[in-house]
Amino acid sequence: MKKTIIISILLSLAMFAQPKYSSLAGMPGAFSRMGFGARGIGMGNAMSAVTEGNLVSYYNPAVTVFQEGNSFQTSYSFLSLDRSLNFINFTRRFDFYSSTDKRPGRKPRSSAGLSAGIINAGVSGIIGTDNQGLKTGDLSTSENQFFLGFSNRFSEKISIGITVKLYYYKLYEEINSTGVGLDIGAVYSLNQSWKMAAVITDINSKYRWDTAPIYGQEGTTTEDRFPLLKKIGVSYSNKDDGILAAVEFESSGSEANILRGGIEYNIFEKLFLRAGVDQFNFSNSDWAMKPSAGFSYTQMIGNFAVGVDYAFMMEQYSPHDRHIVGVSVVF
Repeated sequence: MKKTIIISILLSLAMFAQPKYSSLAGMPGAFSRMGFGARGIGMGNAMSAVTEGNLVSYYNPAVTVFQEGNSFQTSYSFLSLDRSLNFINFTRRFDFYSSTDKRPGRKPRSSAGLSAGIINAGVSGIIGTDNQGLKTGDLSTSENQFFLGFSNRFSEKISIGITVKLYYYKLYEEINSTGVGLDIGAVYSLNQSWKMAAVITDINSKYRWDTAPIYGQEGTTTEDRFPLLKKIGVSYSNKDDGILAAVEFESSGSEANILRGGIEYNIFEKLFLRAGVDQFNFSNSDWAMKPSAGFSYTQMIGNFAVGVDYAFMMEQYSPHDRHIVGVSVVF
């Protein structure tokens, strides 16, 4: 009897001591908050104030005015539990010059940036059964975000951007949903090394569900709103030493005040090493943090800078961790 009581107490304490699941992970649009590409995930997703390298409006629509050249990126994620997560993006900066200024090496009067991309996620291999429990086939889900971001650099100090996002979720046969949301961001350049950023994401993002196509008159209509995320970030860059570091604070309510950070080291001209940590929650110390690491190697092929990117991120509640492999081209 005593042994049974002791075992019960130990099991209860073990369950109580387990890290809690992220409440954000159970809210709509969770796939869109996992990060974007090997570079961002490798730096712990602390990218809102980063203005160097290959940029994407996913983290902050205001950063695209800092893109050097035309940047194309695509990534594939190796995930457990029959999940998929894929990325594709194109970013370009446009410089505008004064018609009266013809001097060589003149600075642009203003600059604008454009970023367009897709995030695709889904789960396959879901077993479908009938009322008797007999298998009827395999099912799958698909969740997608299509985004288009614009930004403008109003001065040497300030740039502001906005991203329009279209969500499409195919859940089951005739059950699907679409939604539109906005991101707004700004970057303030303290000097060449220090940048500050502020971002609000998923303004008005939501899914609206109607189950009438399956259940007829017994069907219902529901609405699921995405969490509104507010972020502030700081980055530091020292090109002479090849170091880029960034930290970011994100708030989505009393249960989720998250700190993330990352560092990138240009070990030599073509090779970059990265490390970071995501999901450090000030409001709940039981949340499991997500360490990450990665690298990029770039090679010039004619006029194209072709890079291979890789990132690793821990997933504490999954049989296997995340592995993200990507290719980037700058031209």
